[in-house]
Amino acid sequence: MEVSEDLNITLRVGQSLLSITIRREDEEAYRAAEKLINQRYNSYATQYPAQGNDIYLCMAALSIALSLKKNEFRNDTQPFVESMKRMLETLEDAMGTEAQ
Repeated sequence: MEVSEDLNITLRVGQSLLSITIRREDEEAYRAAEKLINQRYNSYATQYPAQGNDIYLCMAALSIALSLKKNEFRNDTQPFVESMKRMLETLEDAMGTEAQ
């Protein structure tokens, strides 16, 4: 019997259940994402009681998106690459040679 590459899973996110079909190899990532969202959700639910499911989900989503964007900014190597190119050009000019 052939094993399907797709897998039906149910995730609990906050107070909601989501039934989705994913690639089998992505299950671990989905489960980790579910756990992360619920950790943030529960943290905000504890900090700000009586705000409601939608507010906690929004706060968790914003928190996770902010972390993602900060990480993207931190990993942006383009300014470093441009700086290195300028430094190399300066060195080449000073030495009167061109780097191989």
